[in-house]
Amino acid sequence: MTPAQPVILGDMPSLSKLYVNAAAQAARRRLLGTHDQADLPSESHEVRGVSVDVANLTAYQHLLGETASDVLPAGFIHALSFPVAMSVMNRDDFPLPLLGMIHLRNRVEQRSPVLFTDALDITARVENLRGHRAGTQVDVIAEVRLAGKDDISWRGTSTYLAKGVFLPGIDKPSAAPPKGDFKAPDPTALWQLGVDAGRAYAAVSGDFNPIHLSVLSAKALGMRRSIAHGMYLASRALADVGSVRGDAFIWDVDFDAPVFLPSRVALEIGSEQDESGAWRRSGFVAWNPRSGRRHFSGSVTAL
Repeated sequence: MTPAQPVILGDMPSLSKLYVNAAAQAARRRLLGTHDQADLPSESHEVRGVSVDVANLTAYQHLLGETASDVLPAGFIHALSFPVAMSVMNRDDFPLPLLGMIHLRNRVEQRSPVLFTDALDITARVENLRGHRAGTQVDVIAEVRLAGKDDISWRGTSTYLAKGVFLPGIDKPSAAPPKGDFKAPDPTALWQLGVDAGRAYAAVSGDFNPIHLSVLSAKALGMRRSIAHGMYLASRALADVGSVRGDAFIWDVDFDAPVFLPSRVALEIGSEQDESGAWRRSGFVAWNPRSGRRHFSGSVTAL
């Protein structure tokens, strides 16, 4: 089947407007009870000729601990592409409620370096609607190319869960095998995250989801306190891996438990080399140093 032509957006979508629309859409769905669609939109969304704001890049690098460089950090590209991905999930024919989605995992393929001077074409689509023991999950694919080029420089796959939403025709899988007991290793870093960590990351990423901003706004959406952005945590771990990762790598992260703000987070990073002694992979895991509960884990692997 021939893929549908992308919907070309004239400008980068406004995340604040998308969140407002998502709230209105959620209200309509509660009123009408319209959780009866089990098909994803076939069209992708695309914004062409996107440029990077240098001041915003500098602020991002400073906040995340990335070395100042002309090369865009992989986490910054995720934030840059996020509004386009959100616009697909904000469509009326997207079957899951955008607000309240839980970020389960993320995979980024950084195939070639992207410079802050490059104009970029950003495309996003949704795939692989499937059951989860707690609801329904979906993959959101974002791809970044140099403007007018065919080769993909950066590709991100974000898996989200709509908890408590069970669509007709989608089987609920059997219970997942239990994860092994986590024994906290000796940390290589200890992060002190203030109550304003969500607002600080929102300022550089544009993601002003209310669950990250304050106790009051988080409680309005059913959280007991505000929580740190998952991609802030994952991007900070990537920054801690450092320049050893080079310009081409695969970055994986699985999110286990939210980080409520304020909080302390312990992190351990371990590296592996190949037979020649060159860096091959760094694994990382983060946990609550008081309770020992794992927050997230992942790896960065040479591509």
